[in-house]
Amino acid sequence: MRQRLHWLALHGFIRGIASIGARRGDLQARLIADPAVMADPAPFYQELRARGPLVRSRTGYLTADHRIAHELLRSDDFRVLSIGSNLPAPMRWLERRARDNLLHPLRPPSLLAVEPPEHTRYRKTVSAVFTPRAVAALRDRVEQTAATLLDELADQPGVVDIVARYCSQLPVAIISDILGVPERDRRHILEFGELAAPSLDIGLTWPQYQRVQEGLAGFNFWLVEHLRQLRRAPGEDLMSQLIQAAENGAVDTHLDETELQAIAGLVLAAGFETTVNLLGIGIHLLLDAPEHVQTLGQRPQLWPNAVEEILRLESPVQLTARVALTDTEVAGTVIKPGELVLIYLAAANRDPAVFVDPQRFDIERANANRHLAFSGGRHFCLGAALARAEGEVGLRTFFDRFPDVRLAGVGSRRDTLILRGWSTLPVALGPARSMVTR
Repeated sequence: MRQRLHWLALHGFIRGIASIGARRGDLQARLIADPAVMADPAPFYQELRARGPLVRSRTGYLTADHRIAHELLRSDDFRVLSIGSNLPAPMRWLERRARDNLLHPLRPPSLLAVEPPEHTRYRKTVSAVFTPRAVAALRDRVEQTAATLLDELADQPGVVDIVARYCSQLPVAIISDILGVPERDRRHILEFGELAAPSLDIGLTWPQYQRVQEGLAGFNFWLVEHLRQLRRAPGEDLMSQLIQAAENGAVDTHLDETELQAIAGLVLAAGFETTVNLLGIGIHLLLDAPEHVQTLGQRPQLWPNAVEEILRLESPVQLTARVALTDTEVAGTVIKPGELVLIYLAAANRDPAVFVDPQRFDIERANANRHLAFSGGRHFCLGAALARAEGEVGLRTFFDRFPDVRLAGVGSRRDTLILRGWSTLPVALGPARSMVTR
């Protein structure tokens, strides 16, 4: 009964209102309730942009404008959204009374849901461990892991689901190494991630909500035990270092148990979820553009830029939100305190004012790296460098090993609004080429 009430307050009420609003043409409501938008958001990007730089909806504002998005992500006049905090007062009261005590990526003390001074303290702790040098040292590990996974695929030629067999396995292996996750637990991480991925969305159906709760509960239980084991027997992994830094550091980096669990959980989940999507999206885009694969084979120095273009064109994270702290003028409109602005990152990444012919996939695009796929400002993704390395190495190595790979079916998209990617993608690998050491 309590779960039903929580779903009703947080998702059911919004879903009902969105269904009505979508029939009346409200753009924000259509994001939640129009299945055509989820299936193919690109036409919606253009429709939103045609309405102006800042579009009013029933419950807030939306923007697809790159300049506005860039400014909002960096503005001190706006803060990130904590899930449920912008509900009408009766629903907000019910949501708080009915919620459980599970950690949630959009609820404090998650890095995604807090602002300074807490955000500064949390980020400082993580940054002390995930240094640029530490991330750079992982590149060899990415190369080795990709080679091992592709060896296994080469031994079983034919049609495979490349998401299940490669795109998900590579980032999970890497983040597990970083965070001291034993190999026997990695399949659980994948399962929990798949179940909990829609937790970033709003307006979930009751069955979706139940699956999310199952995933969050399983992940919470596993994480508590994992951190306990690392305390008993710390290793050389970065998570063991994070625990020590969090517990033994200075006052401005000390974390209590709940804060440590929230940070560790977010780093683990965010460390593979979006990269799975990046790899799947990249493989699909490149298989649809074989001329680019040929160019990359001849000019491998283009791979880093190709990854930036993939991130721009098919952003793994589609949306984020900000809430006004004070009266703030944006594009000639005064946003009042408490009002919400949905920042459509994926649409901003196709803004024709910034990117020439923005719908075209161009691996040589000179300004591809101006995308906002990793957000911006103080909430810029801590794992951006690792994601780029995994994308570049993972895609290059895959196409080097299987030069004749082709699509072998339509595949299926993830049933999520915030995260966009492929849940299945069948490919015919073709003959495997011997690995070339670079």
